[in-house]
Amino acid sequence: MSLRQQLTDAQRIVVKIGSSSLTERRGLNTERMQQLVDTLASLRRAGHEVVLVSSGAVAAGMPALGMKHRPRDLAGQQAAASVGQGLLIERYDALFAAHSLVVGQVLLTVDDLTRQAHYRNALRTFTKLLQLGAVPVVNENDTVATHEIRFGDNDRLAALVAHLVRADALVLLSDVDALYTRHPSEPGAERIVEVADIDELEVDTSRIGSAVGTGGMTTKLQAARIATAGGIPVVLAHFDDHAAALAGEDVGTLFRPTGKKRSRRLMWLAYASQAKGDLVLDAGAVRAVLERKASLLPAGVTGVRGDFHAGEPVRLLDPSGAVVARGIVNYDAADLPSILGKSTHRLVEERGPEFDREVVHRDALIVKLRGGR
Repeated sequence: MSLRQQLTDAQRIVVKIGSSSLTERRGLNTERMQQLVDTLASLRRAGHEVVLVSSGAVAAGMPALGMKHRPRDLAGQQAAASVGQGLLIERYDALFAAHSLVVGQVLLTVDDLTRQAHYRNALRTFTKLLQLGAVPVVNENDTVATHEIRFGDNDRLAALVAHLVRADALVLLSDVDALYTRHPSEPGAERIVEVADIDELEVDTSRIGSAVGTGGMTTKLQAARIATAGGIPVVLAHFDDHAAALAGEDVGTLFRPTGKKRSRRLMWLAYASQAKGDLVLDAGAVRAVLERKASLLPAGVTGVRGDFHAGEPVRLLDPSGAVVARGIVNYDAADLPSILGKSTHRLVEERGPEFDREVVHRDALIVKLRGGR
């Protein structure tokens, strides 16, 4: 059985829909929303769990506020999202209700996925909604997000949500029908049916997003890289092909998983967490972490940067300053300088048994993945 056919057996599917596919100049395109909901409801009846990541709040609110173009300023975007989010979820609620399905609105900010406690809270919400048979409808909380702390597009958000809920597949629906060997407008451009490794691609991703969306092909490749690194296959397809894509038919582009499924904690660490500081390693410690999958001990750390506390994420750097891994540190930054370069045995003798611990345990450490930060 091909991987596309296996997608039809996926128990939990995350579907992302872009603004350009949901909206028109007069506001929400209710006909397209109806088509999408009908397809997702059919999946639910077949026993699949569905999480919908839906853009469209800003675009939906623009006509109601008399805006002819997507606002460039943050306040304008927040105002449009404030009006549009209610219109968007109201429409989804009515359309899913016709299929006797309940929707649950989940609005997320970067903070909700980068802070570990918030991440666990979000997971509990998704888990309960799915247990109760509801369809989570996810969007970035544009009304409170700032330029400094935002996902920037719902493609990356969808990939992170796919990791959070441990999805079996991620489907990205857009106004782009596939990945091409060159810009789709150029003669000779050919659809790429399947991608085994994104980092081996040599394609033109310069096609920009639509007037109402924020993402382009580059953001979709970033999302695919994040998802596939965690063992989740991804399909990129045009909205018009959404039913065919979800049925495992040969449309769009399929991205094969490049890694195995990892724990939520490690995927959060690799892609969603915000590092609070850096630890500089000597060459021996770098080899131990990368080749032997060993824990990081005080003897292998040569420098500390930043102000962090035990239990927070940090980056691990090689002597040249390149990031080689990320991990959850077991010491406060203020406590590390006095123990650097010393063996654990020596520290226990000098300071007591409470120093018999790693700086970063191997189970709380992940080697830098492609697309990680």
